[in-house]
Amino acid sequence: MKRAGCSLLAALAILAAPLLVSDSAGADQASQLLPIQLQVKDSSGIAGDANRWYPDNSFILSWIRPPIAEQGFPITAANYRLYNAAGSALGEGDVRSPGDVTHFGDARIPAPVDPGVYRVDVWLEGIEAQPGPRVSATLRFDDARPGPVRPLPPAGWVAGNASAIVAIEHPAGPQPVSGIRGYAVSVDRGAGSLPCAGSDRCSLAETDLRGGVADDRISLGFLPEGVNHVRAVAVSGSGKRSLESGSAIVRVDATLPEVTLRGAPSSWASGPVRVTASSTDALSGMAANGPSGPFTAIAVDGAPPKAEPGASTDAVIAGEGTHAVAFYARDAAGNLPDEHQLPTAAVRIDETPPQVAFVAAQDPAEPERMEAIVADRLSGPDPARGSIAVRPAHSRQPFARLPTTVSGNRLVARWDSDSFPHGNYEFSATGYDAAGNATSSERRGNGVRLVLANPLKKPTAIAAGFGGRRLIWHRCSRDKGQRRCRREEIEAFERRPKTRATPYGHSLAYAGGLSSVSGSPLGGQPVQIVEIFSAGADPGQRTTTVETAPDGTFLTRLEPGPSRRVEAVFAGNRTLTRGSGGKVRLQVLGDVRMHASSSTARIGGAPIVFSGGVGDLGASIPTGGRPVELQFRFPGSDWSEFRTVQSDAHGHFRYRYAFTDDDSRGIRFQFRAFAPAQDDWPYEPAFSRPVLVTGR
Repeated sequence: MKRAGCSLLAALAILAAPLLVSDSAGADQASQLLPIQLQVKDSSGIAGDANRWYPDNSFILSWIRPPIAEQGFPITAANYRLYNAAGSALGEGDVRSPGDVTHFGDARIPAPVDPGVYRVDVWLEGIEAQPGPRVSATLRFDDARPGPVRPLPPAGWVAGNASAIVAIEHPAGPQPVSGIRGYAVSVDRGAGSLPCAGSDRCSLAETDLRGGVADDRISLGFLPEGVNHVRAVAVSGSGKRSLESGSAIVRVDATLPEVTLRGAPSSWASGPVRVTASSTDALSGMAANGPSGPFTAIAVDGAPPKAEPGASTDAVIAGEGTHAVAFYARDAAGNLPDEHQLPTAAVRIDETPPQVAFVAAQDPAEPERMEAIVADRLSGPDPARGSIAVRPAHSRQPFARLPTTVSGNRLVARWDSDSFPHGNYEFSATGYDAAGNATSSERRGNGVRLVLANPLKKPTAIAAGFGGRRLIWHRCSRDKGQRRCRREEIEAFERRPKTRATPYGHSLAYAGGLSSVSGSPLGGQPVQIVEIFSAGADPGQRTTTVETAPDGTFLTRLEPGPSRRVEAVFAGNRTLTRGSGGKVRLQVLGDVRMHASSSTARIGGAPIVFSGGVGDLGASIPTGGRPVELQFRFPGSDWSEFRTVQSDAHGHFRYRYAFTDDDSRGIRFQFRAFAPAQDDWPYEPAFSRPVLVTGR
């Protein structure tokens, strides 16, 4: 068999033809002129045995000179004569070659030549043309071509690790007389190679199957993947080949099918898992075709596989532990992976919930720290899930989840007990394992239910108010038209007034004390002074942090600014409860100023100009300005409004007023400006100082 035009090399055995010696009477020297080892060769000089068939009618006859010729007995000529199978001589007579020759270079069967078996006689001549005995040889001639043949490839595809077996269709009869030696085959990738180099014959080496017409199956070996072209001819006993070569295609799939496994979780599963293996093959395909066709298989833990015809199969994997899942497929060509090269996946199943328990006791340094331990023997605790929750003890309320941190096998939450009313509370911890199994527990590791009494931390108290460590307070009252005041010194913070009025632009002391509810001072603790300003202030809130002295007291100054609500707040810590106190109201009088352009006004003369402004420390003048009431009075009368003006965006106002009434002459008038209350203005109503104007 040839591949891509290359011939197979083989040695051709050369066998000596058996000789037939004629009877000869007498024992004279002529009888010793016997050609020794007469051989028949083809035109190229290759000898064959007596059963060989020749495709050409031209032969070479050769022999060895008899010993008598070496003893001085001369050989004067050599002769041959051809006979057909019936024994009749052919041609015009004997063929003679004078001289002491040892071969005929072109012994030719005369035309017309029919395929068949012929005989040739060869003899030598001595002195006076005395003929020696004849030696005969058989000539088998057949130049007929066998009929065409066709290679019969395997159906479908051939696997890359399997030898492709091709059968050869027998040539149609009648067969050459020499019979069918066998078949010559070539394989290529479509280059058009021929089974034999010669146009009409094939050498013995080129004949791949040499067992006769029935020797019609050949293994092509392992062929490359893809389409391979196979060509074949029949070869007769004489080496003549079919006139035309038959061809066929052998398709080879050397690639294993691709198989994917779906459904195998990357982590642990909490119950049985169904997995599906799906396979594809780009060449021979995975279409189901009976028991010998393609299949897809899944094998679990080394058990016999579950195989289904076609491109998919599934299996249910159950039982706790880690399972080894092998999945593979065989395509239509029969490609199947080696059992030691099967792809595998691990399916891990944990059906048992974890164990969860709170730690044995609260940490006195961190009583609000809630901690639970999660344990699981298979998949282990889930490092990303878990929670701790709280509810009033012995209630049917749902548990309220606390912000929980998961760290390894621990659940940690901090209960903001200050935000809960006093009373008993119970807790629940929910832990997960890596498979998703969950367990909730309300008990500590010793089996006791976790119930805590709130307040859990040491309660605190704050008292604060206006003034320093002592408040000097003047209590005033009116009696019979007289204002009487008495000085009062207040030391206790809780007894200080809840409301204090102060002029515009003044600061004010604010002090207080932090202690436990039992009265023990709490020094070195941060206390926040929170000032919530009235509407219209900017900013709306200010927080200042001060630290308590060793005796628990603190002191700060409230900076000038708008009216506000002031409160001292202790945020609490890990052992002390949150606390607040000293809520007071600081009312800041507004700032309004006014003056007149002159202290006298001429009746019927030029107007007096009243001008002034409104202070806006810590506030913004509303769009459109602030309303300002202009008021007046004369001796013995009450204040009366005579005009309301609007300030500009900077709080400035201006108004021209003319005196026209003769009754005003000689009267000394008081004028003032009044800034009334306003929803979006963070100051209390205020009056300016009066200005005096006398009419003339």
